Amino acid sequence: MRLEFFSHPALFLGAAGPLLAADPVLGSVIASVTEGTAREVARGDDSWAEVGAPVERWWVAVRDESGEVVGAAIRTAPFAPYPTFSVSMSDEAATALAAALHERGEFLGGANGALPGSRTLAEETARLWGATMVVDQHTRLWEATSVEVPPAPEGELRQATEDDAELVLAWFTAFHREADEQAGREPDPESGEHNTLDSVLARIREGVDWVWESPDGEVVHLTGAGLPAFGVRRIAPVSTPKEHRGRGIASHVVGELTRRGLEAGRRMPVHRPGQSHVQQDLCRPRLSAGLRHGRAPHLRTRRGLGSADAASDPARDHPRPPGGQLLLGSCDAAA
Repeated sequence: MRLEFFSHPALFLGAAGPLLAADPVLGSVIASVTEGTAREVARGDDSWAEVGAPVERWWVAVRDESGEVVGAAIRTAPFAPYPTFSVSMSDEAATALAAALHERGEFLGGANGALPGSRTLAEETARLWGATMVVDQHTRLWEATSVEVPPAPEGELRQATEDDAELVLAWFTAFHREADEQAGREPDPESGEHNTLDSVLARIREGVDWVWESPDGEVVHLTGAGLPAFGVRRIAPVSTPKEHRGRGIASHVVGELTRRGLEAGRRMPVHRPGQSHVQQDLCRPRLSAGLRHGRAPHLRTRRGLGSADAASDPARDHPRPPGGQLLLGSCDAAA
């Protein structure tokens, strides 16, 4: 077994593509993030430089004795503590990755991804640095196989335009704070994606952001539906300002975009169910009644391996001295 690090997303995809394609739902986070970064690099953009991270972003492929890629991890999250996301990581590979990072003095303040590899990586990192590993959040990954879309409220669904960019940026900024509140977590102002007006404009030009416009022309909701990666399309974020909630907008939009994805032959994962009541409802099979968002889409789903939300390191520094705390955003494998 050996680790092969990459600093360029396209080179990583060339190596790990067969692994990600073999289980594209489980690998959807790594695939979509990496393909998005590759498109950004091709445009000549460098959003990582604007993040101000104390580490360089990287991708790593795990090769077995025959040279086949059997596991993967990335460290590309543009927010402290710049956690990893891993899939198909054996305990041996996770232990080797923790050792490699420790040897070069790179403290890992958070580890996400499918169990058991993400947990092993976090535990071994904590052991090597004399830190404490704390589980921050459990999530599961589901896949929608069909959907009955709730009736549409007044208004219309449309793709965001460049005229919406400043509003979309403001909602992206507020999204993670409000998601924490909805999930009963203490809002963390340091968490969440790093977005700029340029990055939002790039998303809008790719056609991945959708808004709900009320009959009077006011934009009252935002949902992202990313470009497909290995045939999988992820829906996130889902954001409705508090003053416009309770009308069933989010339920309808998520259901409708899921329906369109399925009809186009895409596989549609439901990831990070703890983020919103709509996504909680989406991840429950045969559920037809929503919570605060009114009537929820009625989906038939199949469960897959869970994956973890980004955990955050409250001290926000790098590297952490021995005796610090490492948070794990872990996940459960569905029964």
